[in-house]
Amino acid sequence: MAELKEGDVAPSITSKNQNGETVSLSDYKGKTIVLYFYPKDDTPGCTAEACDFRDNYQGLQDKGIVVLGVSVDDEKSHQKFITKHNLPFTLLADTDQKIVNDYGVWAEKNMYGKKYMGTVRATFIIDGEGKIAHIIKKVDTKNSTQQVLDLINN
Repeated sequence: MAELKEGDVAPSITSKNQNGETVSLSDYKGKTIVLYFYPKDDTPGCTAEACDFRDNYQGLQDKGIVVLGVSVDDEKSHQKFITKHNLPFTLLADTDQKIVNDYGVWAEKNMYGKKYMGTVRATFIIDGEGKIAHIIKKVDTKNSTQQVLDLINN
């Protein structure tokens, strides 16, 4: 699949959330969506990113922004992650890797010389018309909300 770029129509999503409920991107038509992809529930960088969104969630909501996290973890893993860190937003379980593939964030990674396939951390800001307004490829996990706001407010 070709790499997504700003201005492209966001690929549609239909997936189960942490409660087993079906969620679609189209459920949020007319709203700005922060769709963030992260490698794994409850790992240090992913926790820092999720908690940054949590700590700034009310401010995002006040601006009408919806936060959706996506990883290839299952619903049960998402439930534990949400409960442990008191996360107020939806996490989507992409166990079949369809969403990460559609968004081009499933790629070969390299850790300590070992190559494997995994989710590349990235954030897509989708406008109310369903188009990709911004893509953050170099996510600062401790300041991910500020990265989003800097782009939205400009």
